[in-house]
Amino acid sequence: MSTIGSTVPPPALGRDTGILDKERTVAGPGFNRWLVPPAALAIHLCIGMAYGFSVFWLPMSKLLATPDAACPKSSSWTADLFTSTCNWSVASETFTFTLFIVCLGLAAALWGGWLERAGPRKAGVVSALCWCGGLVLGAIGVHLHQLWIVWLGTGVLGGIGLGLGYISPVSTLIKWFPDRRGMATGFAIMGFGGGAMIGAPLAAMLMKHFAADGDPGVWQTFLVLAALYFVFMMGGAFGYRVPPNGWKPAGWNPPTSAGSAMITRRHVHLSKAWKTPQFWAIWGVLCLNVSAGIGVLAMASPMFQEVFGGKLLGVDTASAGLTPEQKVTIAAIAAGLVGLLSLFNSLGRLFWASLSDKLGRKNTYYVFFLLGIVLYCLLPTFGHLGAVLLFVATACLILSMYGGGFATVPAYLADIFGTQMVGAIHGRLLTAWSAAGVIGPLLIANLRDFEKAQGVPGNLVYDVTLYILALLLLGGLICNFLVKPVAEKYQMTDAELQAERSLAHEMTADPRADTAARGSAGIGTALAWLAVGIPFIWGLWTALQKAAVLVH
Repeated sequence: MSTIGSTVPPPALGRDTGILDKERTVAGPGFNRWLVPPAALAIHLCIGMAYGFSVFWLPMSKLLATPDAACPKSSSWTADLFTSTCNWSVASETFTFTLFIVCLGLAAALWGGWLERAGPRKAGVVSALCWCGGLVLGAIGVHLHQLWIVWLGTGVLGGIGLGLGYISPVSTLIKWFPDRRGMATGFAIMGFGGGAMIGAPLAAMLMKHFAADGDPGVWQTFLVLAALYFVFMMGGAFGYRVPPNGWKPAGWNPPTSAGSAMITRRHVHLSKAWKTPQFWAIWGVLCLNVSAGIGVLAMASPMFQEVFGGKLLGVDTASAGLTPEQKVTIAAIAAGLVGLLSLFNSLGRLFWASLSDKLGRKNTYYVFFLLGIVLYCLLPTFGHLGAVLLFVATACLILSMYGGGFATVPAYLADIFGTQMVGAIHGRLLTAWSAAGVIGPLLIANLRDFEKAQGVPGNLVYDVTLYILALLLLGGLICNFLVKPVAEKYQMTDAELQAERSLAHEMTADPRADTAARGSAGIGTALAWLAVGIPFIWGLWTALQKAAVLVH
């Protein structure tokens, strides 16, 4: 979609290259750098559907429509994996999301170095094959009623696609926008946060269309999504271009003032970066920020319903004393909150990452942690006071900083370790997300169950949990304080940098650097942005419609 207006130069380094090779993606003179963010968005808006997979859990638990189709409560999750005679439990199905996050982090860590050398186009194509292939395999598993195939397909294979797709544009965008690193990565990673806004309502519409004779239409929906996502992701992959080595925006020069001491002028190799104290400090920053935020996101709907109960309907009745009709209405209101949180999760990625270009990455994370500690401690108070709107506004701000943490960290890494291998280093860092994806939901769910077992009223069971999440942010604040410039001994020498660039098929001094990507933003750029903008606006409108229930 972003090939309009670009001129692809001949392959470099004097070797035969294929259409997916990095050398074939070096931008020519007519290319405009603003074509790269929509290419990244095209991929991230598709893989971001991982956040919206909860739309499938209930329909998948009712694949067998017979009255006695529920599996016995005494059966283990291993029985769910292989049964074809009774319905799966929602708990067994939701483990697919855990597989998403774990495999995302592992894939990004294992193949981040390969991505830097293979280039974003090849990584984008592999991501599309894995993510969409995982959906196809998941459709087969649903159709055959074999949960292990769903786990293997959507969870493992799809998770690998998530990891490669997630990091595929990071290094490229940072090199295209050295003057706006945060904004550039914010655009792409905003797409991952917004993918559920588009995918979840689209999946619900498709299931409604395909549902017939007791079949909820899940496997058919998987196949349609796989086809749509494959077209979009391939368009994004072939839209990627990389700048020639040494390229910079016209009229821009790297800052040289002493005030930018946190921005390195050299580069650190992946093999050394992950051994530095700075890497593990930033790992802790991301892990603790995400653990706290994902804990709220995972339990937002039940927490909202239990904390406020009948107050959401103007009656002073606890959740346990509500009629079934009132509970349905309250669940619809809570769904509006979840939609609003998804919106702030997405938009916060662009807002905070762009703001970090002005504040600096370290200061931006200070804001996340200091403001976050205050907000987490205020949530129980707002719940006690019945201040619904203050509770909602606070939760939305928290989720914006949760998303902002994801979008700001690639630029943080580029500042600390340089841009040469930032994609690979970011991939290794995403293991923090894998850890947080387990820690956050388990922490808040188990603490909730413990509080209930102690007889704590439903509207108070989250108080201690929220204070503990605030303590996690205090730990993140300390980790952020420990981030200092990398010692010179870890930085690559000129010879090591030249050797790495040779492995990455980059010329040490590319003669095209001064003339590449000087094209103006024309009709091609507008069409590329429309291709990703229209679905995003539709998803945004859908989320706002759901959130409108909160006002009524």
